[in-house]
Formats: sequence, C-alpha cells, structure tokens
Amino acid sequence: MIEATRPWPPVVVLLGGPSAEHDVSVVSGTAIGEALAAAGLDVRQVLIDLDGRWWWLPVDHRRDDRPGSTYDDPAGLGAEGPVAVGAAIDRLAGASPVPVVFIALHGPFGEDGTVQALLEAAGVAYTGPGVLASALGMDKVVQKRVWRGLGLPVIDSVEVRAAAWAANARGVLGQLEAFAGAASPPDARLMVKPARLGSSIGMTLAHTAEERAPALDLAFRYDDLAIVERYLAKARDLEVSVIGNEPPLGVYGPGEIVAGHEFYDYDAKYTSGLSETSTRAELPEATRELMKKLARDAYRAIGAEGFARVDFLVRDDAIYLSEINTIPGFTPISLFPTMPAEAGLDFTAVCLRILELALERHARRARGRLRPADLPR
Repeated sequence: MIEATRPWPPVVVLLGGPSAEHDVSVVSGTAIGEALAAAGLDVRQVLIDLDGRWWWLPVDHRRDDRPGSTYDDPAGLGAEGPVAVGAAIDRLAGASPVPVVFIALHGPFGEDGTVQALLEAAGVAYTGPGVLASALGMDKVVQKRVWRGLGLPVIDSVEVRAAAWAANARGVLGQLEAFAGAASPPDARLMVKPARLGSSIGMTLAHTAEERAPALDLAFRYDDLAIVERYLAKARDLEVSVIGNEPPLGVYGPGEIVAGHEFYDYDAKYTSGLSETSTRAELPEATRELMKKLARDAYRAIGAEGFARVDFLVRDDAIYLSEINTIPGFTPISLFPTMPAEAGLDFTAVCLRILELALERHARRARGRLRPADLPR
C-alpha cells in the first residue's frame, strides 16, 4: 500500500482544458485534488479555460457538485488569473519546491502530448504517459495501425480527412458504401467518430447510408480526421485498468459497462443511473487472462507509462481492442479508478500510486541529463 505519510512534493492538478471534454476533466480533476488533499498532501487545483488560460483555484476549493458551467467564470470561483501558458509553466518550474503535476485533462492539449511536452521541456515531473505515447493514445487512426502491425486484434476501419470530404464528398461516401458492403455479412451500420477526441463526443452510429454524411459533418466539428469503423452488433463493452512504468504492470479488471443507449455515447457515460457498470465482468477465466495480456500488449505497444485504460469490444469468442485512454476519467461512475480495488487500492491509493510512478520516472530521467563532459568533443 502506498503511504500518504511519506514525504511528498506539492501537487498541482491540471483540469478543464481547451477541449470538448472540458467539463468531464473538471469532474475528474476536482475529485483527484480533493482525494489527495484529504490524504494530507499539499495540493493546488489549476483550471485551464477554453481559451487555454490558466487559473489557480483557491487552496481549499471543492467542486461540491457545481455544474460545469460554473467553471466558465473562474474569477467568480475566487481563482487567481488568468495566466498565459508560458508564464504558467515558468511558475511551476520556478516554484520551490517544484511540484509534481497530476494531469487530469482529457482530449486535445491535455492528453495528446502537448502539455506533456511543455512540462518535459521545463523539467517538471508529471503523471501519465510521455509525449509520444500520449500522442499515439489520442490518435485512434495511428494507434490502430500500430496495434494491427503487431498482430493485435482490432475492428476494421477506414480514415477520412476533412479536406477529402470537402473536396469530394460523393467519392468518400462511395468508399464507405464499399467498406460497408465488404463486411461479412454486409452491414450498413458504421461507427463514425473524431479520430482524436474521447468521451464519445462527436460520435455517431450511422444506421444507413443516408446517415453517414451528417455523421461525418458532426465528427469534423471536433477534428479534421475521422475514423469510421464497422459496427459490432451485440458486443459487450469491457475495460481494463493498467498501472505501472515497467513490468510487472498492475492490470485490473475487466470491468463491464451496460450502456443505457444503443451505444456508449456521452449521455450514457456521464448521466448518473443511465448505464450500469461492474468492476468484474462475468467471463471465463481464460478470456479474462487473455484480455489482461492484450491490455498489457496494447499498453506497451505505444510505450505507455504511469497509467491507462484499455477498452475492448467482445462478442462471443471474438475479442477486439477498441482504444486506449491514457488519461481516463476519475468521475464517480468511472471504472478505471475503481477496478484496482480487487488489489486493495481505493481511489486515493490509485492517485498516490500514479504520483509515485511519475516521481520515479522523473528521477530516472534526471539522472540521465547530459553535462559538457559527456559531449563528444
């Protein structure tokens, strides 16, 4: 068990962000901040608004079930700011002692390697995967190329770029019709989603050919790259939590989601009581162990460190990797922080373990810094 009483540096929790997943991040980040503060750590919550400006929330800030819209006015919450991103990074790097940053940002900027690169360049310790793994985890198109190239099971898909859609919509729709017709048996239903976003935002189950154009239009509101996947009817949505930098990794689950809608869309994910979840899915033991192995393989394939959630679609005996989420939700209905309870890790212990892994990685990298004597002069 991780000891909350050990010496910990100050912690800065980043939440919000200039992403469509802003409100979900606020829920995750405040939950993490409140848990760590209750464990006795020195914690500050820093809200990043939709314009990318940083705000230091009051030391004793608690969300107290405020709606996401409350955070549209950080000054009204007593926050200090706004601070431009460069000055905010300088403030973190210049603090004494330098804090460790718990990144609770979901979606672009926070989960795609951008803020990781800023903190890396400033020499500030941060949680979760590094720059490359974060970028791969965010981009479902490239992620699936990597997995497919390693022989891992993924659903068939095609990618569509906004430029191609704008230049030749009829040609793109013809490509999708051919893709749907090539299924065995043929199935007109296709999942259309932004390639670099999460929380099912901008995602549509297009039942017919006529629904594909509006589905692409919606996806392109959030990204200039869309991924279109075959629909796997009657599949189970299963998730596995992975925690660790190096083997042996902590692998927990699989848990299961029974969506309250036709698929696990934004409302089904975040409306309390609409969907049902279980931290332990009913599965044959052999299937459970195979999924854990696939989760480890998927995690290591992108070079992930710290933590991630690996999502699966399972139908009968067929198991498919759906995606990896390198900063999964820490909301009251999120499975990621609850599945490790099987190993005795509660929500706070999961957060402390993630901090510990961030500090271990940072110390390892700090020892590897070059000095003038190391150069081939």
